[in-house]
Amino acid sequence: MIRTTDLVKRYGTTEALRYVDLAVDPGSTYGLVGPNGAGKTTLLGILAGLRRPTSGSIEIDVDRSRIAVLPDTPRFDPWLTGREVAELAQRLTTGDGDRVEEVLSDAGLADAMDRTVGGYSRGMLQRLGVACTIVGRPSLVLLDEPASSLDPLGRREVLDLIGRLKGSATILFSSHILADVQEVCDTVGILDHGDLVFQGSVDALLVGQAVPRYRVRVRPPSDAVADALEQHDWVHAVEQNGADELRVTVSSLDDAESKLAGALAGAGAKVISIGPEAVTLEQAFLEVTR
Repeated sequence: MIRTTDLVKRYGTTEALRYVDLAVDPGSTYGLVGPNGAGKTTLLGILAGLRRPTSGSIEIDVDRSRIAVLPDTPRFDPWLTGREVAELAQRLTTGDGDRVEEVLSDAGLADAMDRTVGGYSRGMLQRLGVACTIVGRPSLVLLDEPASSLDPLGRREVLDLIGRLKGSATILFSSHILADVQEVCDTVGILDHGDLVFQGSVDALLVGQAVPRYRVRVRPPSDAVADALEQHDWVHAVEQNGADELRVTVSSLDDAESKLAGALAGAGAKVISIGPEAVTLEQAFLEVTR
C-alpha cells in the first residue's frame, strides 16, 4: 500500500528523515514509534501530501480521495456541534451521512454530539477527530498520536475504534505509547533521529531484537547462586529481585535452554520456578534505539 525509497527531509542543516525505506502492506495496522523529534510527524505529513520530501520517492497504491488523515491536535470551528462536524467530514468524502451517529457513538460522544465543540475537552476533540477520519470509510488511514491526550477510558475507545478497522482499511499511526502499539498493531517501525532502525512484525521485534532473559525463583538466600551464574561466559548479567528471585540475562535462548538448569544445579540452587521473561515492546524499543 505504501513504499518509500531513500526518503530524505531536511530543514536547513537538520535532517528530519534520512533515507527511510518504509513498507506498509495492504490491510496491515502499522505502528510508527520513536522518541520526540524522531521524525514521525514529518513522515506522516509527507505521506499525506502536506509536506514535500527533499529527495527520495513515494508510492501509495490508493487514490488520494481514499486517504484520511488525523493530525496530532485536531481543531474544529467552535460554533459547530459534534454532529455537524462529522456530517461535514462525511459530505467531503462519500456524501453518505448514515454513519455519523454510529462513529460518534463508537468514539464515546453519543451524549455530546449535539453540543458545540467549543465546549469539548481536548480528549473529546481527539475522539471527534478519529470519528471524522473514519466516517467516510477510507482505504488508508494516517493517524498522528491518536490517543496521546486521552484518559484511560478515552484511549480504550480509540484503540477499539482502530481495532475495528482491521481488515477494512490500512492503518498507519504514530504513537509514543508503546503498549498501544503492541496491542493493536501487527507491524512496527522504529524511527530514531530520522533513521528507520527497525521495521517488521511485532513478534519479530520481541523475539529477535530483545536480549533474552530468564526469571528464576530459588529458595533464599540467592547471593551464592547469583555469584555462581555470573562465572559462565554465556551469562551476561544477573540481577537480584528480593531474596528469592533472579533475573538472568543470557547470550541466547539456546544457551539458556541447554545450560541454565545444569548451572543452577551446579550452584546447589533449590529451584522453585524458572521461565523466560515476557519481553515488552518497551524493552525491545529501548534496546534497538540504544
